[in-house]
Amino acid sequence: MVERLQKYIAYCGVASRRKSEEIILEGRVKVNGTIITELGYKIDSAIDKVFIDNELITPEEKKVYIALNKPVGVISSVKDEKGRKTIVDLINVEERIYPIGRLDYDTSGLILLTNDGEVYNKVIHPRKSVNKIYIAELKGVPDKNDIKKFCSGVDIGGYITAPAKFRLLKSSGSTCSAEIIIHEGKNRQIRKMCDAINHPVMKLKRVAVGDIKLEGLKLSEWRYLKAEEITYLKNL
Repeated sequence: MVERLQKYIAYCGVASRRKSEEIILEGRVKVNGTIITELGYKIDSAIDKVFIDNELITPEEKKVYIALNKPVGVISSVKDEKGRKTIVDLINVEERIYPIGRLDYDTSGLILLTNDGEVYNKVIHPRKSVNKIYIAELKGVPDKNDIKKFCSGVDIGGYITAPAKFRLLKSSGSTCSAEIIIHEGKNRQIRKMCDAINHPVMKLKRVAVGDIKLEGLKLSEWRYLKAEEITYLKNL
């Protein structure tokens, strides 16, 4: 089958398609002995041999889909150049897996991992608008104008966020907790949005990605997705 090189690398479970593109541009990929740095390059997976760092890669036979409750202080990556613990260190599987999106170092909660490049792209593609639900503890208590501003879209540094949802859960006067729903995934987005309304985040946890919920998983625990959850992701 003729397909783009980065798609084939993702299908082999090496990395997401976006990361696969970076690997190609870094000059780490050879096809039949020739280094390829062209993102539009196509291969015939039936006859071409693809190597990354001089190691032959082949399609993953078994696709896996995992939900993890990430603790604060763990990196949402396969490896970290500073030697910090990553989410892959918490999961004991034979397959090479990678996270679907990221959670900040100081944010806990649900993160999905897979070796299925097609599912990865379905979840992160902006056109899919997959909702991510968070529980946030904030300084102070936003008033109606703050919440309206937050939900309408705020400037987080040269970027205006898409419409979001904000629901107060409880307040003590000096702090509050809220349910926040967004479908974007900009770096530290919720923290920046809350800063924009002058109610900084003190604690943040993601509890759902689309129809997939965190409930039942303790910190650092993981599970395989259920059949209906996998079907949901594939049908996005």
